[in-house]
Amino acid sequence: MPDVGLLTPGADLAPGSPAAVTDDLAVLRAMLRAEAAWVRVVARHRGEDAVAGEIDAVVERLAGTDADALALATRVARASGAGGNPVIPLVAELRAAAGPRLVPTVHAGLTSQDVLDTALVLVLREAAHGIGADLDRAAAAVARLAVDHRGRPALGRTLAQAAVPTTLGARFAGWLQGLVAAQGFLAETAHTLPLAYGGAAGELSGVSDMADGDPVADCDPFALVEAWGDELGLPVGPGPWHVTRTPVVRLASALAETCAALGKVANDVLQAVRPGVGELREPVAPGRGASSAMAHKRNPVLSVLVRRSAIAAPHLAAQVLSAAGLAVDERSDGAWHAEWPALQQLARHTIASAHAAAELLEGLEVDAEAVARNLRDELPDVGRVPDVGAAAAVVDRVLDRLAEQPADAGRPSAVGEAPAEGGVGSEDG
Repeated sequence: MPDVGLLTPGADLAPGSPAAVTDDLAVLRAMLRAEAAWVRVVARHRGEDAVAGEIDAVVERLAGTDADALALATRVARASGAGGNPVIPLVAELRAAAGPRLVPTVHAGLTSQDVLDTALVLVLREAAHGIGADLDRAAAAVARLAVDHRGRPALGRTLAQAAVPTTLGARFAGWLQGLVAAQGFLAETAHTLPLAYGGAAGELSGVSDMADGDPVADCDPFALVEAWGDELGLPVGPGPWHVTRTPVVRLASALAETCAALGKVANDVLQAVRPGVGELREPVAPGRGASSAMAHKRNPVLSVLVRRSAIAAPHLAAQVLSAAGLAVDERSDGAWHAEWPALQQLARHTIASAHAAAELLEGLEVDAEAVARNLRDELPDVGRVPDVGAAAAVVDRVLDRLAEQPADAGRPSAVGEAPAEGGVGSEDG
């Protein structure tokens, strides 16, 4: 039975949906992509261009349609217990479907970890691309909120109690800082995710022995590896990382940080939509927020789902980090295997969280009367024009500094210059 995301609401796995890039079919196709790229590289190195062109047709026959891919993934999953990973039965399927000229080149010189790690890198990089697009939407929406409410006095709360006046704009600027920092870290980390290579024990011995047991003349193993990286569009690190798990540890950290930054936003919204507070409202959509038992409710479901992922993400990242710390020898005995579901679920949670947060923030409503009422009720002595300190200047500084960052450093495209003092209207100025 395929995983359709039944227990991860908001992470729709339908074909073409944002989270579908993390499903088992995406992983299967990434493994096939890695294997096919290697066949092309080796065949070209040996001057067998015709062979290089055959592998794509084989992959298309195996997994060209979703139905074929699902059938193949099911067979591979069921057979993977025998060898402990899905690459072994996938290679058997690939060789069985390949013609006799291709068989000696399929997977020659590789080990299962080369293929699965490379496939996960491809999947995670694609996931990060989609997350980045939604983070850009979310950050741009927050920047607009910060500008629109730059000078709107609001009750500051510390340690769950009324504190001193601040502005909504300053609160939104704080959200923005977290989102942009997470966005930059994720983009940088995903961009540098490297190809996985090394062979059986990280020594590349098999790369020089690819055709019926005869060494390939003048074979430079690193030339082949570099060509494989070029074929897949992946950087090639200085050496194998089979048991040096820095790339996936950093990616897991970036995903978890993203969920945490989004979780801060969701937590504030959930506090602000409570009865008796009512300062914010989630955007309305047909059927959203409905209760199966209480027809009158309008649940803040977007924030709930974002908070859900913020709670789940640290534990998934910890599983990846724990596995990295338990790596041993030249190939790990179980620690590597523990990373796979954690990385898949972590990417899925981050995709769902960023997508929900973008919609939440683009449609977030501010109830100005409730904001003013809560400030007066909790701090009745503040007067008609509360002293909000340098809150407006905080907004200006955040927007100015972020506008100075290059776009590839994580700055959202819609962050521009802060408005002039008093430029938001009489109540907000």
